[in-house]
Amino acid sequence: MAELPRLSVAAEHRLLKAVLGLSPRVQRRLFGPPPSIDGQTLAMDMHALISLAKSAGTHSFTNGLPPREARAFNRRGAAAATARPPLPMERVQGLQIPGQGGSIPVRHYRPLGLPVEEPAPLLVFLHGGGWVIGDLDTHDGVCRFLAAVAGVQVLSVGYRLAPEHPFPAPIEDAWSGFAWAVENAASLGADPARIAVGGDSAGGNMAAVVSLLAREGGGTQPAMQLLIYPVTDPAEDMPSRLLFADGFMLTKADMDYFEGMYLPPGTDREDPRISIFQTADLSGLAPAYITTAGFDPLRDEGEAYGLRLRDAGNRVAVRRHPGLIHGFANQTAVSRSSRAAMHEVAGALRMGLATPTLSAAV
Repeated sequence: MAELPRLSVAAEHRLLKAVLGLSPRVQRRLFGPPPSIDGQTLAMDMHALISLAKSAGTHSFTNGLPPREARAFNRRGAAAATARPPLPMERVQGLQIPGQGGSIPVRHYRPLGLPVEEPAPLLVFLHGGGWVIGDLDTHDGVCRFLAAVAGVQVLSVGYRLAPEHPFPAPIEDAWSGFAWAVENAASLGADPARIAVGGDSAGGNMAAVVSLLAREGGGTQPAMQLLIYPVTDPAEDMPSRLLFADGFMLTKADMDYFEGMYLPPGTDREDPRISIFQTADLSGLAPAYITTAGFDPLRDEGEAYGLRLRDAGNRVAVRRHPGLIHGFANQTAVSRSSRAAMHEVAGALRMGLATPTLSAAV
């Protein structure tokens, strides 16, 4: 397929929505059969998405660009996949909260239809982007979707980014965001017994670490942890990092790039705040819902972490979407298979935060 001309973000959105909305039969005629690897077949709309991206000269999440340019590249891609108009909320408010390195920007989402007479559940959300290229705006659509479909409030934390602020700065801000939410639940209209922590990719890594830090600190623990294709073991390449090293948007080169920016030379990658999978004792953690994508370099470490959590006596559900790729959380406005998967994620969140007593039943 010839390389596509450069389009406006709005035109890219219309193209994605139109092409990914075609029937699988038509998509197959246009882009050929999807690949099958490891007993899985790539969803037809994911195959179409990857084919369009390659035609536009996009081969990965960073395209090998330096951080500043990679951030702009990622923001543009996220904007092209975001709903137009955005899902309506009762209120979206930007705030600044205190952190160890200065004030941290956060964004509070309150969906339509929450009863005003009682405190509502809250998800403290940590965006993905490899600790380097994500921000509050790249995941605005994800937060709106989870808030609207799960019927929960969302507090999205704009933590400091590497390489300007490498490990442990992002973790410090993630912890500050959760601790602030717990301490200020009343002002947020939130039920302190129903505060979850969650995130996607690098954000999923930090959400898991926040749960561990909460246990270690002996204070309020999250009602649940929502881990969307999380990074759990940068210390060791599990098989999926090599099996899906190239060709499915997130590449092994991307992960090496991100981890190289995030982790200063000499950092111990087996530190549990980096490789949560390496934690010796995983008992006594918050109930977890972990979702993975079949064609994702991070697939195996997310699932292996779920099994370790279960073996340690925690309540955990692990759900693989075999035909999807990394980043599906950002594609609900253009991809039917991504939207279906995220409806499951939102359903798990709704159930996990339904009542204080039911939050352990995920």
